[in-house]
Amino acid sequence: MEKPKVRKGMLSSIIPGLSSLSQRGLAGWLVVLGFTMVVSIVTITAISPWVAPYDPSAINVGTPLMSPNSQFLFGTNDLGQDVFSRVLSGGGIMLEVSILSVIICLLVGVPLGLFSSYAGGVVDRFFCLIMDSIYAFPGLVLAIAIAAMLGRGVTNMALSIAVVYVPSYFRVIRSQVLSIKEMPYVEAANAAGAKGRTILSRYVFPNVVPSIVVIATVNFADAILTAAGLTFIGLGVSANIPDWGWDLTNGRRLLSSGTWWVITFPGLMIILLALGFTLMGEGLSEMANPRLRE
Repeated sequence: MEKPKVRKGMLSSIIPGLSSLSQRGLAGWLVVLGFTMVVSIVTITAISPWVAPYDPSAINVGTPLMSPNSQFLFGTNDLGQDVFSRVLSGGGIMLEVSILSVIICLLVGVPLGLFSSYAGGVVDRFFCLIMDSIYAFPGLVLAIAIAAMLGRGVTNMALSIAVVYVPSYFRVIRSQVLSIKEMPYVEAANAAGAKGRTILSRYVFPNVVPSIVVIATVNFADAILTAAGLTFIGLGVSANIPDWGWDLTNGRRLLSSGTWWVITFPGLMIILLALGFTLMGEGLSEMANPRLRE
């Protein structure tokens, strides 16, 4: 009789507050809806090797350019590949790139924002100048330029995207720290002789975590769209790997001949995944900001 209680407690500790999100108005429902969309797509991608009806990389599994039918639910492309199998498997590369780019942004942008804003003076002005210089470039154009220099590959795509979005983390964290370090408890810690490292880790960083979660969620959506754009112009992974971005490129070429299904279904998956992260970010931002809640 005790086991169900233990499991319920474990579930509550893994997903704290998830069951009460729907009770927080529109913001809560946005988080729940976005979370459901993201988890569904990630789950589909994870189990695709076992549920995909055909090998997504195999050619001539069907007649080329067959429209959707009972055997090939999403039709086939010009190589005779099953579009449905490629849609199920094509999110893996995009998720890898977005996750890796967000991790890089967190490891670079957050520490720089904390250190620069807390140090102030010349150090802060130096880092602000660098970040503003990067931020001045259009994001996709800068990502294309960096990816073109680094070459193809998941890691290179993630690096090119991370360079674009590190300034966003830096600016958000810096603005948060500038207000937090003026709070009475931080001044009391300074008066008590606490070291700067201790103040940042114990008093400042915990208070910027909600902002980090919000910007990381929104960054996932931006990274997915940027990764799709890089692959669309030929700077992504090789064509033999199932990828939604490459299918968009191939489908655009075939669209003029009336073959709408090759580009439509991968495009819908990209939109749904980016929309899921965007809804999560908007909901979390509204719940974290008292002014928005009002």
